[in-house]
Amino acid sequence: MSQSSPALTIENLRKEYDDVTALDGVSLTVPEGSFFGLLGPNGAGKTTFINILVGLVRKSGGTARVFGHDVEADYQQTRNAIGLAPQEFNVDRFFPIREVLEHKAGYHGIPAEEATARADEVLKQVGIYDKRDTRFDWLSGGMKRRFLLARALITDPDLLILDEPTAGVDVQLRRDLWELVTDLNDQGKTILLTTHYIEEAERLCDEVAILDSGQVRAVATPDELKNRGTDQIVVELREPPTTLPALLAGDDRVEAIDRDGHQLTVTARNGGLVAPQLVRELDGEGIEIVDLEITRTSLEEIFVEMTRHDDTADNAGDDDSDGENGGDNDTDEPLAEQQVAPDGGQR
Repeated sequence: MSQSSPALTIENLRKEYDDVTALDGVSLTVPEGSFFGLLGPNGAGKTTFINILVGLVRKSGGTARVFGHDVEADYQQTRNAIGLAPQEFNVDRFFPIREVLEHKAGYHGIPAEEATARADEVLKQVGIYDKRDTRFDWLSGGMKRRFLLARALITDPDLLILDEPTAGVDVQLRRDLWELVTDLNDQGKTILLTTHYIEEAERLCDEVAILDSGQVRAVATPDELKNRGTDQIVVELREPPTTLPALLAGDDRVEAIDRDGHQLTVTARNGGLVAPQLVRELDGEGIEIVDLEITRTSLEEIFVEMTRHDDTADNAGDDDSDGENGGDNDTDEPLAEQQVAPDGGQR
């Protein structure tokens, strides 16, 4: 891995399935060591994007590099650098989970003795070591999520991809997983997160890309995205004034000023910067303020606004059916190299 290379360098990445365009010229850079969020509605192309990175889907055009290595020309280097915790439970259910981890490590050339030690280590790390001899199907839903994370970590990857890691788990487990992946990021792992939970992205991510209909709509920090929306400054006045002066005149950040009895509401961009000027002007007019509250635009509201489109429009890159493999295959190897166990599960 080159220390000077970003974790991901994506340029004009495209993928077409017959008459459906799943990815339409995606370009973005994920810095090494960052916690990067990929947000988008169902059908945005997120799963197709991930499957190209891990070698399950062949791109139609453009380039995708992982720490400087091309995902197709340098497949082995890129796949060894990535650990994927998928949304689907794509696990061989007929072996104890420690054996499943040992098999995964073996695919990546890790000797058997070291594989066993690593399996024990990651099972302890995610908190399910006491279930090491249990089959996957016998685990609770939360333990299954933890196991998928352990499987992604078994090769000690430089890039950890988490595809909806907290889908369907309770609030406490979600927070436990947040703490775990934050610690991993603090230790230097680059993390790429896809999620439908806007709070999750806002809490965890340094930067987020909003993907919609196969295109990147924005790449920014959560705060930068929220600054694109409008805030509401709600001021409670001691007495309702009979008239109001021309408050905040000429301030192009202000979109509306409304009064209803004792309450004055100012709608503005960057409300936290507008509020002090509003207070000064009201004070200068002798209008007494009882209370003031600023309600910021949420990241969820920005997300909805940026991805809103006609429901009848075609959605690109259906995340529930990615065309080539449905998005639920074991991603340890490319399709041509996957081994099928006698029970029909992938090994």
